[in-house]
Parts: sequence; C-alpha cells; structure tokens
Amino acid sequence: MVATLTPEQIQAGDTYLINLVLTPEGHADPSPWYRRLREELPVFTSSTGAIFLSRYDDCRALLRDNRFGKDESRAGRGPLLAVEESEEMKAYRAELAERGRHRPRSMLFLDPPDHTRLRGLVSRAFTPRRIEEMRGSITELSEECLDELAERGGGDAIEVLGWLPVNVIGELVGVPRADWAHFRVLVTAGVVSLEPGATLPELKEATAAFEEMWSYFRALVAERRRAPSHDLISALLEVEEAGDRLSEGELISTAILLFSAGMETTQNLIGNGLGALFAHPDQQARLWAEPGLVPSAVEEMLRWDSPVQLDGRRALEDADVAGLQVPAGSGVMTLLGAANRDPAHFTDPDRFDIGRDEGPPLSFGSGIHYCLGANLARAEAQEMFAGLVRRFAAVEQAGPLEQRGRITLRGYRSVPVSVTPR
Repeated sequence: MVATLTPEQIQAGDTYLINLVLTPEGHADPSPWYRRLREELPVFTSSTGAIFLSRYDDCRALLRDNRFGKDESRAGRGPLLAVEESEEMKAYRAELAERGRHRPRSMLFLDPPDHTRLRGLVSRAFTPRRIEEMRGSITELSEECLDELAERGGGDAIEVLGWLPVNVIGELVGVPRADWAHFRVLVTAGVVSLEPGATLPELKEATAAFEEMWSYFRALVAERRRAPSHDLISALLEVEEAGDRLSEGELISTAILLFSAGMETTQNLIGNGLGALFAHPDQQARLWAEPGLVPSAVEEMLRWDSPVQLDGRRALEDADVAGLQVPAGSGVMTLLGAANRDPAHFTDPDRFDIGRDEGPPLSFGSGIHYCLGANLARAEAQEMFAGLVRRFAAVEQAGPLEQRGRITLRGYRSVPVSVTPR
C-alpha cells in the first residue's frame, strides 16, 4: 500500500507538474521535473484527484491493464492540474463534450469491444507487410526532402525534413498531394487539444481545424466510394462493404487519427532526434562513422526525447495501481518521458547512447492502444537518418532550436541546420 501523502508532498507534486506542463523551462527540458516525481512521488495523487505514474514498470502495467480505459464518456472527466480554469473555459469544455456525444470517436478514445472491432478492421489494411512494401516509397520521399536540403545548403529541418511523414501518411491514407500542405497546418493546430496546458483560443482553433478535416474526409470518402484507389480509405471501404461494421463516421474519424498521429509524432521524432545528436556531438560523430547503428540510434532518440510524453487512462471499475486503491472514474496519467529515464529499467538513463540495447522505450505506449503506426514511424526515421548520414559529410546546428511549447506531443517548432554534401 502506498503511504498517504502529506499536504506538503501534495503541494510539492502539484508544483512539479505545473512547472513540467506550463513553463518554458519545463518545455525546454522536462527531465528534472520527471526525476523529482520519480524519486520523491512515483505514485502521486494530486490535489485534483488525478494520479500520476513515473516509473517504467508502473506505467507499462497500467497501460496493459484493461480495467483502465480511454473512453472518457464512460467515466466523466476531471482536471489534471491544480490550476483554476475560467468559467468560459469550463463552459467550452462542456460544449465540446456534448458535441462529442453525437459523433463517432476515433479508436484512440475507445475501449473494448468497440476498440477491438475498429482496430481489427483498420489493422487489415495497415499490416507490417504493407509497411515493408512501402520502404521503397519512403526512401524515395525522403530523398526528395534531402534533395531540397542539399540544394538550400540547409534550412529548417522541421520545415524541410518534416515533409517526409506528411508525404508518407498522405500517400497511405489517400489525401491528394495538392492538399498535403494545408493538412499539415490543420494537424499542427488540431493536436494542441491533447495538451493539458492548452489555452481557450488554442482549443477553439483546434476545434475549427478538426471540423475542417471532418468535412474534407467526408467528401473524400464519398469520392472513394465512386472511384476507389490504392489507398487506406479505399481499403477500409472494401472492409465496410464486405459486410463488416465500419460506419462512415468511424471511417472518417480513423482517417483523421491516422493522418494526425502519423504526421505529428514522426515529424517530432525527426526533429527531437536531430536535437539529441546536436546536444551530443560524440554520438553524432559515432553515427556518421557507424551507419549500421541507425536502427538503435532511432530507438535511443525515442527513449531520450519521446514525441509522446504523456498518456492517460481512467479507471472503469474500482482497481489498484502500484499498490494504490483507485476508485472507478479516477484519472491516471502515465508520464512516458519519466518512465523512459527510469534507472531501474535503463542503465545510466541520462546518458544518450545510440548503441544502447535494453529493450523498447514506452514511447509508443503498450497494451491494446500500442501505436498502430509504430513500425511506420520507425521506418521513416530510419530512412531519414540513414539518408542524412549517406548524403552529407556534416549536418550542423545553425541557430537556436525553438520548442513548440507542448508536452503531450513534444517537439520543436524550428531546427535550423546547415549541411555539407559528401
């Protein structure tokens, strides 16, 4: 049984979380706050009632425990941080919750049996074999990005190299190339809704972005019904028309999820990976000297600065986690970034080591909600970093790296680089 926390411990934990989520210092480097929580309050119940886990084994066990789910409509939703929200923000969140009841949710926010059914249908058209078949296309699309970087002599890696996941997921899902640039803007605006520190204007902008994506995909689904193509939407329509139970709304929400997650997280993986290499020039030199380390380097980039730092669940029944009794309806947040630096699981975890071989980080989650596109993200990052090593004698930081100021989906707004072709 976890000991009862004192008022002083609760106040300290709340302060750590606020610094982690809401301050420029926390956005620049969350690891000190993760370390304090992991060492002092590894199973922390905040003053809001939300529970935070920061050890690897606790987070992994929670993510694999089906007594905890993602469907907020089954258990209600409470605040995560001890920060007073305005009445206008509370009213807007209530409005969003009401809207959500009248529209199919993506599998990201579903529990079994709905999640099992929907993920099974999507998986049929999203297999590891198909991803391997896409390797040639991924390489070709990454070369387009690298060509532009070489022609410019550098530039903003987020802007130039970040096009790879946009191109790949656009081609996979079936969004025409002419629309990719606009979708990139919409996704960047939309995913801020996942941030616990999102402001009211940001939430309203995110809502508008998702509404536009919904309308777009509704029209695209109708077009694919009339004229199928070799893309995921057409494949999912075949599943639906074969008598299974994928509704139009589920198809649209799935397309939005795959495009958004496939773009944002992999773009962040590439940017965060470059940031890690720039901060550790010895490891960058090692990678350029040993290109065979690209796969393990990508795993270490995922661990060191995960594109996804937080993942939440809610107790669907009275349960227990890490020795703590958890009433039904309680929110539990796994701090994946903290888990990936847990010294009980990783040797010398604050050392960036591209040759590390200690099992996977929790960056793609675990359990039934393990990231469907994990293998695709790995393939894209591997092709991109292999291409950088192959094409350029040097890739150097050419200015300050600018964080986007987000913690759930952590990444840079700008990564300026200069390159020297071989």
